[in-house]
Amino acid sequence: MPAPRRLALGFLTFVPDHGGPAGPAAALEEGLGMVQLAEDLGYDTAWVRVRHYEPFLSSPMTFFAAASQRTSRIHLGTGVIPMRYEDPYRLAEDAATVDLLSGGRLELGLSNGIAPLAAILDPVHGASERGFAGEAQHRIAVLRDAVAGRPVGRAEKSYMSVPAGEDLVVSPHAPGLADRLWYGAGSEATAVRTGEQGLRLQVSTLNTEETGEPFDVVQARQITSYRTAFAEAGHARRRAPRVSTGRIVLPFLDPRDEDDHRGFIEGYTSGMLDDGRPRDPSPFPVRYSSILRGDPYTITKHLLADAALAEADELVIVLPADGPIAAHCRVLTVVARDIAPHLGWTPAS
Repeated sequence: MPAPRRLALGFLTFVPDHGGPAGPAAALEEGLGMVQLAEDLGYDTAWVRVRHYEPFLSSPMTFFAAASQRTSRIHLGTGVIPMRYEDPYRLAEDAATVDLLSGGRLELGLSNGIAPLAAILDPVHGASERGFAGEAQHRIAVLRDAVAGRPVGRAEKSYMSVPAGEDLVVSPHAPGLADRLWYGAGSEATAVRTGEQGLRLQVSTLNTEETGEPFDVVQARQITSYRTAFAEAGHARRRAPRVSTGRIVLPFLDPRDEDDHRGFIEGYTSGMLDDGRPRDPSPFPVRYSSILRGDPYTITKHLLADAALAEADELVIVLPADGPIAAHCRVLTVVARDIAPHLGWTPAS
């Protein structure tokens, strides 16, 4: 009889800058402290959002370089890097450096990005004839070649220590990193493409398709289709597919908890109907997941009944975008102590 599945446990933070007197340095220090706490609690992965031109983390590789020196076991992941406006060659260099510094603990999560932002960001970064999604997928393909150690060009003339005619390969090379690339999908079509490409799959708190079915049921089908595409493309002969599922979990045990999270809850739910659909018209189909809040027992029941989580390899606790760091640390502690052990998770060692 096969051994029971061990569910991995991660958390995701925006590393928010609250704008206090200590400034962004304090926000980064708080973020590093949270990664250290999660490692002590036995979490498997510390994931970070990547947001540009907002008061959140924008440079994940430099942050992870620091985190890699304060931790020894926990994996460090991006959820996700919007590739439309990234330099894939420089990202490959930075990612490989972090992976080597951390001893092979980087999990590189990618996405196209948010297409409606092109109207704002194209004038800053430059437009593309490939279009938003086409340009993002092109850059992902370049990044994959670079991370895998495949040639990205050829020296037409002698270049420093590179003789004329020799292939240009990104340095340093981090063995194994190419197998730890993820894609954040929001629809069945993107999940299938992720499987065909042999990437790992991230599903989280937003679906970009609307079928009228419950949120978790739609995501469960995305995961199943991903695994099928992964196998049919032949990737399963070399490595196993892997899926993470993000959920907003806010256990209330401390009298401060509900007060600390009230602003986030009201802001998150004010723009949506009870089933997660937006109240106002959206430029694309969208459905948001609910916030699981209250006592640990009730939250655990919801997660045990979650169709998508039943198909996933890792549960990622998605923390509010803002709020007191102490409240976020309480969430991580209560989840590790009172919720995750009932879902098939045991602390990593």
